[in-house]
Amino acid sequence: MTPGRLRIYLGAAPGVGKTVAMLSEGRRRIERGTDVVVGLVETHGRAHTAQALEGLEVVPTREVEHRGSTLREMDLDALLARAPEVALVDELAHTNAPGSRNTKRWEDVRELLAAGIDVISTVNVQHLESLNDVVESITGIRQQETVPDEVVRTADQIELVDMSPHALRRRMAHGNIYGHDRVDAALANYFREGNLTALRELSLLWLADRVDEGLERYRRDQGITDSWPARERVVVAVTGGPESAALVRRGAQIAGRGAGGELVVAHVTPADGLIDARLESIGEIRTLVAELGGTFHTVAGDDAAAAIIDFARGVNARQIVLGASRRTWWQALRGRGVGSHVVEGAGTDIDTVIVTHDQAHRGRSRRGRGALGGPRRWAGWLLATVGTAALTALLIATRQSHDLPLEVLLFLALTVGCALAGGLGPAVLSALLGSLSLNWFFTEPLGTLTITDPQNAVAVLVFLLVAVSVASAVHLSDRRAAAARLAQRESLALERSAQTLLGEQDPLTALLEQVVDLFHLTSAGLVRRPSVREPWQVVAALPGFDVHDLDRAAVLAPVDDTTTLALFGPVLAADERRLVSAFAAHAEAVLRRADLIEQARQAGALARDNRARTALLSAVSHDLRTPLAGIKAAVSTLRQPGAAFSEQDEADLLETIEESSDALTTLVANLLDISRLQSGVVVAQRSEGSVLETIRRTVAAVSDPDRVRVLGGDDLPLAVYDEVLLDRVLANVVENALHHSGGRQEVVVKAYATGDRLQVRVVDRGSGVPDSSKAAIFAPFQRLDDAPRGSGVGLGLAVARGLMETMEGTITAEDTPGGGLTIVLELPRAATPPAREPGAHGREAARHEGEVAPEGAPAAYPSASTPRPTSNDGRMPA
Repeated sequence: MTPGRLRIYLGAAPGVGKTVAMLSEGRRRIERGTDVVVGLVETHGRAHTAQALEGLEVVPTREVEHRGSTLREMDLDALLARAPEVALVDELAHTNAPGSRNTKRWEDVRELLAAGIDVISTVNVQHLESLNDVVESITGIRQQETVPDEVVRTADQIELVDMSPHALRRRMAHGNIYGHDRVDAALANYFREGNLTALRELSLLWLADRVDEGLERYRRDQGITDSWPARERVVVAVTGGPESAALVRRGAQIAGRGAGGELVVAHVTPADGLIDARLESIGEIRTLVAELGGTFHTVAGDDAAAAIIDFARGVNARQIVLGASRRTWWQALRGRGVGSHVVEGAGTDIDTVIVTHDQAHRGRSRRGRGALGGPRRWAGWLLATVGTAALTALLIATRQSHDLPLEVLLFLALTVGCALAGGLGPAVLSALLGSLSLNWFFTEPLGTLTITDPQNAVAVLVFLLVAVSVASAVHLSDRRAAAARLAQRESLALERSAQTLLGEQDPLTALLEQVVDLFHLTSAGLVRRPSVREPWQVVAALPGFDVHDLDRAAVLAPVDDTTTLALFGPVLAADERRLVSAFAAHAEAVLRRADLIEQARQAGALARDNRARTALLSAVSHDLRTPLAGIKAAVSTLRQPGAAFSEQDEADLLETIEESSDALTTLVANLLDISRLQSGVVVAQRSEGSVLETIRRTVAAVSDPDRVRVLGGDDLPLAVYDEVLLDRVLANVVENALHHSGGRQEVVVKAYATGDRLQVRVVDRGSGVPDSSKAAIFAPFQRLDDAPRGSGVGLGLAVARGLMETMEGTITAEDTPGGGLTIVLELPRAATPPAREPGAHGREAARHEGEVAPEGAPAAYPSASTPRPTSNDGRMPA
């Protein structure tokens, strides 16, 4: 069943008109043809509210006695039974009277939504649980009735009903909210202009957060990466150094300049996961951010500036706050700092603020942040120094075996090796050292930096230029290759993730395995909680995942309003976080598809139930009236004043009453049986027993036992079945056979063993059933050719099939040779052989005439003295 939709009118203060707005919306929907009822509306004696309520259908409230007073509460059961399209329910935060099914009215609303009923409700901002303390500090009054924010946030629509403090106080003064005896006290206390202004601002800010969530969802769904500065969200980038606290406070001041500002602190770390700052410093920064009302995030990347910009765009930030560079003047000579790159990369849509601090220009140690790992960089520097010295010594020792061109090529090869091993820096150092070695040791005059031969000078200069150029090219190629590998990894990950949605039997687990393999994590899981008050529940997880350690997760990526993707392992880079968001979106798609599949399954079940209900109403509308009309006519005839009837006439009328009552009894019994079968409450009490004895007892109680012949030997093996259920099955099948055997033709019931089963065949000589209809006669409310003729609603064989399946048996239909229909019942054969009794009957039992159920026979179903159900199966003629 598709859940209903919730719409909430959020009032900035009491009396702003949220109830009238709800009633007006209800009227608009009624004019559009929607079925709308009022579940509960509190008028509080306000004439305008009562006038808006006039003409609307109101479900009567229920009265609850509590401490000597009578309380009016919404009648949830009556509202569910009425099942409107839309229900209007006032005051969502209301606490129900003791003894009610739910403690809070918002819990009643959840039941209505679960039943597929749309709900329009109201709530004031002071009743939101997260704002309870703030409202108390403003108004001095603590609200006793609250509603969790999560309940209101999950509404499909939230509409703010607002009014200026001056206008609201004027309404109060005119007596439109409270009675005149309460106006002065209300204006002097709760409805002071300052209180109303603060409540109005609270409601606007709270609703702005809800709108911001919708904006983020839209940007993510549409793949929008540009910043949309709808609110003042400030990102403060910190390294964990001593200046970080000052930057965080400065960012909080900037965010607090306007209403709705948000502080987001990003701790930038190297891509290798090693943290420069002490863990104690990071912990202090986390605490400070929490005290200032901000959020703390960890961002890693090879390029710190690019990581900061990517993160800021990802959270839709308006400003980036950075500290002034701590590099000294000589460190600045090596190139521009992170601040300059951020200013250049942020463009015009994100402002960058550089904040000075005490640590500026005092120097700092920098770790390599290139595309190569630490061990490779160290190998490059070692090769540039030790390798150059070793090559120089080798060439000096073999000076007579080579000349300058070969020496230049060897040093050039060493430079290229340094570029491959450690990147640009070691390669440049190798080129410089190599050129100096060539000049000092291998060009005339030796032992000086002077070169007399112009060709040698050109050779050394060309060597230096070529070495630096080749090193730069190799370094750039390595960075490009790393970026290409990352892009390939992302594309492959997205491709595999897309395939996961289609081909995997357990797509969520497969998705988590992909995330762990891609990012080299230790574990991952999907967790969900409906509200912040409830504990996390694991939706899907990999081995090693502990839901109680979510505070130590490397990444917590939101999937939807209630579900989160938790990843454990090393800190992820900023570009990898974008990929995590893609996986979160895939997880949301998987969950949504599962919900749609479940809804489709439920819709299919409801459709089948609706078809069965329609067929039932169609059939019962005729089949109930027929015996009732017969009873009514016979009783009315007997009660006619002054009428004289003969004994035969009275007997005929009484027989009509009895037969019609029997027909009603059978109809109701079959309806109850099919209802129990469909709800799964019928449980078979299976045991070993003699099927032949059950057949004889059943046949003795049918409507015309003289026309039934039972065949079977007393040495027939025992079967495993429920004696009471089998009695009911045989009664339905035999009565059908008697009804459809034309004239006075007999019905044969044969029982015999075949393999590991025991088979009972009920043979009639009626008109038979076409092959195309044999399966349909076992469906509920089906009659032959669906012709509305005769009595019965087509339940007899449906009940028989359900009872046989409960006993792990089967029932099928076959043609009778020479014409007619044979119903075949099969039951599991017992392992215990039957005990032989002295004087047992032969293989062919005589026809039972007037036999009654023996003493102690099961009394759950009619005995021989009680009329058996009349024919009521899929072949029932009109």
